[in-house]
Amino acid sequence: MDYQLDEVTVPRLGMVVLSTDETLEDETRSVLEGQGARLMHSRIYSAPKVTPESLKAMEALMPASAELLPQGLDAIAYGCTSASVLMGPEAVERQIQTVQPGVPVTNPISAVVSALEHLKASKIALVTPYSATVARPMRDFLERAGIETVSEAGFNEEMDERVARISESSTLKAILETGRQPGVEAVFASCTNLRAFGIIEEAEAELGLPVISSNLALVWDLLRKAGVDATGWGPGRLFA
Repeated sequence: MDYQLDEVTVPRLGMVVLSTDETLEDETRSVLEGQGARLMHSRIYSAPKVTPESLKAMEALMPASAELLPQGLDAIAYGCTSASVLMGPEAVERQIQTVQPGVPVTNPISAVVSALEHLKASKIALVTPYSATVARPMRDFLERAGIETVSEAGFNEEMDERVARISESSTLKAILETGRQPGVEAVFASCTNLRAFGIIEEAEAELGLPVISSNLALVWDLLRKAGVDATGWGPGRLFA
């Protein structure tokens, strides 16, 4: 029997999500809902305990996970902020493009740098769930990108499944405390497993400053790399 093929006219987006992550997909779908974009995701093994060694170990696993995504996508995101820092964004892109040639690639730390440039903010308050050994390389990376961390708070949590359970009210409290320090121009809540979409606009209203999370910046940059004008799709000033 004969059949016809529909022409794909909506963006097709890929995402490599950590095996321990319980937050990124839900927050991403809240942005894409009703917009017609298609999201396809793969998983990559991530050890339950977050250490520099376990994060770096994902680099070798990246091609196998990215290869499970359909070919010819408009853009692909890798969903781990701290691992992107430790591997380096160039390594993330190289590993994904070995099996997805030519597809634009983003990651949370590169997306955050682009988002802060877009918001014209170079002095930030940093909120993380990490231990000091994971948070320190992130501060150093941001400093090399011209972003100064003038205030910081961390939950000192090493187990990723517990990060996913940190309440948004706890994150909001940390955002407000760090964001009220002198000289802060924006607040960055790091980690794709740390929930924040429900409190970003409340935090911005309280502080009068832009507030971004890893997931907010990542989805924004993924859409941007796919050539999508996503104004108004997500919460906060970044999407405004």
